[in-house]
Amino acid sequence: MAETGFWSGYALPFLLILGYILAIVVPLLISVAFVTYFERKIFGLMQIRKGPNVVGPFGLLQPFADGLKMLMKETIVPAGANRNLFLLAPIITFTLGMIGWAVIPFDEHLVLADINVGILYLFAISSLGVYGIIIAGWASNSKYAFLGALRSAAQMVSYEVSIGFVLVTVLLCAGSLNLSEIVLAQTELWYFIPLAPMFIIFFISALAETNRTPFDLPEAEGELVAGYQVEYSSLAFTLFMLGEYANILLMSGLCVILFLGGWLAPFDIEPFTWLPGIVWFFLKTAVVMFLFTWTRATFPRYRYDQLMRLGWKVFLPISLAWVVITAGALHVFGWMP
Repeated sequence: MAETGFWSGYALPFLLILGYILAIVVPLLISVAFVTYFERKIFGLMQIRKGPNVVGPFGLLQPFADGLKMLMKETIVPAGANRNLFLLAPIITFTLGMIGWAVIPFDEHLVLADINVGILYLFAISSLGVYGIIIAGWASNSKYAFLGALRSAAQMVSYEVSIGFVLVTVLLCAGSLNLSEIVLAQTELWYFIPLAPMFIIFFISALAETNRTPFDLPEAEGELVAGYQVEYSSLAFTLFMLGEYANILLMSGLCVILFLGGWLAPFDIEPFTWLPGIVWFFLKTAVVMFLFTWTRATFPRYRYDQLMRLGWKVFLPISLAWVVITAGALHVFGWMP
């Protein structure tokens, strides 16, 4: 009887939660693998070449071949590095890239943790992401890695402020910190229409937040030889890559939730409502991911002074002004939720 009580009271709920977590993490890791494949395919099309096309049909097994190659390589720790912190940094980056998905609603009532402060949770997770990079740069005992880490820290601080004001405008319109309620508040009108400037600022800030081109200055190959991850190899480098792409997917999903109606169909008529909400969510996320890739294939890297000027002198004043305009319009016209 005692064993039965234990299983019903503790073990079964734990196993159930573990099953939910694996149901998110395993497809997410597979998605990250194929995001790298489709990204290289898109680059190939834009640069008039083939991209991966040898390993498997149409090159579909290339991500798994790359992963196997990484796993078979030796993890090298530099002689002057702080070994414990050196190995901890990629684990932090990978873990933070995964746990952010706990509050992302894929469909109505289809979310691991439907907490009322989902926005604050994601904001905290994205802010903590810089620690993995700073620790990696410092622990590597390399001036290139350290300079890359410092660049990343300054870059993230610059764009976190703008992203914060963007979130405030969405919260003013939705009247809730819960991500599911923010999606449901867009039933009549997606927020990317009335909040178009905030949508653009959020997308560009997400590029800087995730160190993507044209804001990949922490990894500038021509100056810093890959920046904070220059000393990493094998599984440690793989964890960095998985964490980076999981974070890109997370920012794409958050962009869909905040501005593109989440799981809601574009039109509430029969051909569009046939597809389940989770399919619409992933289709929209794929479109935003394509925009990430398109940007990377198109624009050259910014100079660092241009990056700082854009964050502090352009995005910060615009986002702050739009918060005031949004709050004033909602109050004057009586549209407060």
